[in-house]
Amino acid sequence: MTRILLVEDRKMSRDSIIGYMKASDRYELAAQTAGAGMAEILCMQNQIDLILMDVCTANNEDGIDAAASIKKRFPNIKIIIVTGMTTFDLIDRAREAGADSFWYKEIEGSELIDVMDRTMAGEHIYPDQPPVVTIGNTTSADISQRELDVLRLMALGNTDTAIAEKLCVSVSAVRYHVTQLLQKTGYENRVRLIADLINKDFIVPGL
Repeated sequence: MTRILLVEDRKMSRDSIIGYMKASDRYELAAQTAGAGMAEILCMQNQIDLILMDVCTANNEDGIDAAASIKKRFPNIKIIIVTGMTTFDLIDRAREAGADSFWYKEIEGSELIDVMDRTMAGEHIYPDQPPVVTIGNTTSADISQRELDVLRLMALGNTDTAIAEKLCVSVSAVRYHVTQLLQKTGYENRVRLIADLINKDFIVPGL
C-alpha cells in the first residue's frame, strides 16, 4: 500500500480526498495535517510515499514552499500539489518547487486517483492551464500577470503609492491597471472586486 500524507485545512476537501483513497485498494492515509508547516516533521516521523499538498493551508502556510523544502530533504517522496486556487502562476511555482504533479480540487475524484497512480509510476502530471473562473463580466483568462500583482497587493490593504513602490512602477500606472480591471469586470469599486476574487480563491491575501 502507498502511504499518504494529506495536507489540507478544509474539512470538506479533506473528507472527500480520504473517501477517494478508501475506495481505492492502493492507498492508505499515514498522516494528515491542516498546516503545511507540519508536513516536513510528519515525513520525519512516518514512512511517507506520497504527499497530497494543498497550497493555502492553516495559519496561511504556503504548501508550495513546504513542498520545496521537503523535496530537498526527502527527494524520493512524491508530491502532488492539490488546490482550488485558479491563479495561473501556481503551476509554474509548483514546477520550480520540484512537485511531481498538480491537480485541481474541482476535477472528479476518480481523476485524482489516476494522477496519484501515474505520479507513483514516475510520471509528472500538470494541467496545460488553470480552470477559467468568471470574474464579473470577464474571466480569469483575461487578467494579466501585472494586474494580478496589483490585485494581490490591493488585497493586503496597500495604498496605490505603496503598490507602485513595491512593483517599481508609477502611481499612475497602478491606477491605470485598477481602472482596467474595473472596466473589464464591471465592478463599481475595488472593494467589491477584491471581495469576489477572495471569495472564489482566485487570490488569497498573504499567500
